[in-house]
Amino acid sequence: MAAVLSPEKLSETHRRTLDQALEAIRTRGYWSPHPEHPKAYGEGGLPGSLGAAEGKAAFDAVLHTRLDLGQPGTDGWTGGEVSPYGPELGVEYPHAELDVLLPAMSAGMGAWRSAGPETRALVCLEILARISARTHELAHAVMHTSGQAFVMAFQAGGPHAQDRGMEAVAYAYEEQVRTPGAVDWSKPQGKRDPLQLHKSYTAAGRGISLLIGCNTFPTWNGYPGLFASLATGNPVLVKPHPRAVLPLALTVRLAREVLSEAGFDPNLVALAAERPGEGIAKTLAVRPEIRIIDYTGSTAFGDWLEANARQAQVYTEKAGVNTVVVDSTDDYRGMLSNLAFSLSLYSGQMCTTPQNLLIPRGGITTEAGTKSYEDVVADIAEAVNALLGDDARANGLLGALVNPDVKARLEAAADLGDVALASRAVANPDFADAVVRTPVIVKLDGTKPDDGAAYLSECFGPVSFAVAVDTTSDALDLLRRTIREKGAMTVGAYTTSAEVEQALETVCFDESAQLSLNLTGGVFVNQTAAFSDFHGSGGNPAANAALCDGAFVSNRFRVVEVRRQA
Repeated sequence: MAAVLSPEKLSETHRRTLDQALEAIRTRGYWSPHPEHPKAYGEGGLPGSLGAAEGKAAFDAVLHTRLDLGQPGTDGWTGGEVSPYGPELGVEYPHAELDVLLPAMSAGMGAWRSAGPETRALVCLEILARISARTHELAHAVMHTSGQAFVMAFQAGGPHAQDRGMEAVAYAYEEQVRTPGAVDWSKPQGKRDPLQLHKSYTAAGRGISLLIGCNTFPTWNGYPGLFASLATGNPVLVKPHPRAVLPLALTVRLAREVLSEAGFDPNLVALAAERPGEGIAKTLAVRPEIRIIDYTGSTAFGDWLEANARQAQVYTEKAGVNTVVVDSTDDYRGMLSNLAFSLSLYSGQMCTTPQNLLIPRGGITTEAGTKSYEDVVADIAEAVNALLGDDARANGLLGALVNPDVKARLEAAADLGDVALASRAVANPDFADAVVRTPVIVKLDGTKPDDGAAYLSECFGPVSFAVAVDTTSDALDLLRRTIREKGAMTVGAYTTSAEVEQALETVCFDESAQLSLNLTGGVFVNQTAAFSDFHGSGGNPAANAALCDGAFVSNRFRVVEVRRQA
């Protein structure tokens, strides 16, 4: 049977979008084909998309059902997700017999390789279009597995995640077509006939790619690796976090649907859900069939993967200690407001959330005069209180704590030093069982080794440390040490001094950390824009890869040359 989605139809539908994505990664300006506003979907919006009510109904319809993906090797069913907001999801997923599923996934590689970079890219864009059309449904799935508030789940789990996936496709395509498909080669031999060969060059995937998903951002952190591997010719086995299966399972279902309609083996994308306590990530990671691994999560397991999955190309995003240096500002209120939002968003459960605020003991200069260390810390605390004083607004910004470990860290943080801002519980009127907490800010001394043990460790969640340092120079030294030893996904700073700004840049250049300077408006240190901002650098201990650059995709395939006598 002929493919429903022919290469010609795919090109007609998506080639212009691919060209726009390629232009966006070259120019680094703002561009997104995925609308951020919920009203852009449904009737009168994105064609074929689900509106708010339809998306909620689709999400409700999948709850307490068995999600059969039609995968080979299914030997049972598993589930058990409980929303951070309280309800049990009740969805069952196929459990795979790996010795059956993995060979089935490899079987489709030949045809997928032969399709070439352009067709693979266009199929990936069709998958992303199907995902985009169901953004409302996926937003509820992200919300009820990650604890994000709905608006954040919609935007970060929807259009922003889709942008990152498309960005990976664009980089993958560009890297693959850098080498021509074929050439006629001729070498002059003087009076003799020239040497002549016909040479072809094929981008060949490495093998099965394993995506190990995370709990907090299952789609945002999952889509880059998924689409980078698929677009470069590799089957992708998606192993979600046990508490956040549904968003990636729905994604796998859509991907298999599109692959089948395009005439390819749907087993090029499959799901590996695990039984409680099974821990199949370690088992999968060292299997010889697994040649690429994408992982977001703890440093301990990321380090284990890098050390033990020797047969695979491993891309990790682990933990880091993000730092903000506060030296001086000419917009004190703007700085306070920006920091308050950055510390509060999604209860600090982002790999980019600032943890350490390095503030000179003698205070900082502002347009309103000198502010002491105590003033700055008290004013940041007051700005957070003002931001989160209304419970409805607090629920919309904080979401819910994703798991009990975050709550335990939050409660333990209050014993580490003087509490400048105490955390409080916020009731969620729609979900009585949701655990919602405002941030805690603890004052620590940058000269005390005991305090250093606290601020030089990642405390994931709504916990920040206001670290008193003797001078800005000391802050820069501590910043350098923190990045070098612990890593950082983000660095922020406030200064009106050209010399300090240059010194900050030098530290971040030397230690490969992404720097944001003097943010006082609607852009925050813990947010990045696809096609323009790099998420992580791959150059410090927090992550060995950046989302997204050429290095993130180029080693997922190798160019294989065939020479023929002309």
